[in-house]
Amino acid sequence: MIFPQSRYQNTGTYTLARPDGTSVTVLRLPQPGPAVVQGYYRRRDERRLDLAANFFLHNATAFWQLCDANDSVVPDALAARDLIGIPPTGQ
Repeated sequence: MIFPQSRYQNTGTYTLARPDGTSVTVLRLPQPGPAVVQGYYRRRDERRLDLAANFFLHNATAFWQLCDANDSVVPDALAARDLIGIPPTGQ
């Protein structure tokens, strides 16, 4: 099974003109989709998200998929949650 490597891999870029006249290439932000979860994981002992991603998604670098499923932009925002939604494998 192939997993997406980044939430940004298919978003594309665009160019902006800065006030000083220089151009900068900017990465488009991914648009959030509906949060789909197959179940919930109760964090104990402040387990790291990469460990949960490895266990449930079989990919430790897929912690960002946990963020997406929980409507969170950064992993640190999930640190305060007791329950974390787990997306279906391969999403």
